[in-house]
Amino acid sequence: MAVIKASESDVALLARLLRAEAEGEGELGMLKAGNVMVNRVRVRCLDFEDVNTVERMVYQSPGGFEATQKGYFYQRARERDKRLARRLIQGERTGIAEHALWFFRPDGDCPPQWWGQPNTGRFKLHCFYRPEYVDCEEVYNVF
Repeated sequence: MAVIKASESDVALLARLLRAEAEGEGELGMLKAGNVMVNRVRVRCLDFEDVNTVERMVYQSPGGFEATQKGYFYQRARERDKRLARRLIQGERTGIAEHALWFFRPDGDCPPQWWGQPNTGRFKLHCFYRPEYVDCEEVYNVF
């Protein structure tokens, strides 16, 4: 059962964002980045109160994804990436990104906090951050 509403065009849009943001991290890294993306659509807290569709999540500004400002994002979605997007839409969660709402790629070590949110770990080049339970209970709810 899907954890967010998504049309085929949403699947393609999510697939393009996965690729543009985390292709260099491999499939597992793309799934982790995708957990953040899907979580942002699922919750109604913090900076994501009005981010209730894949399209709004992808193009959120400020606070959105840098990849949407680069040409690579605008290439056609590949089937491999669409399969990953569908797995995420169906609720697949992966470790340190399971409850995360943010990730970024620092030049060095992961800061223990980013914008006041605790670090959950690092996967390859990206650091992941989750909100405190009191700030966003929804992200901790099981589907």
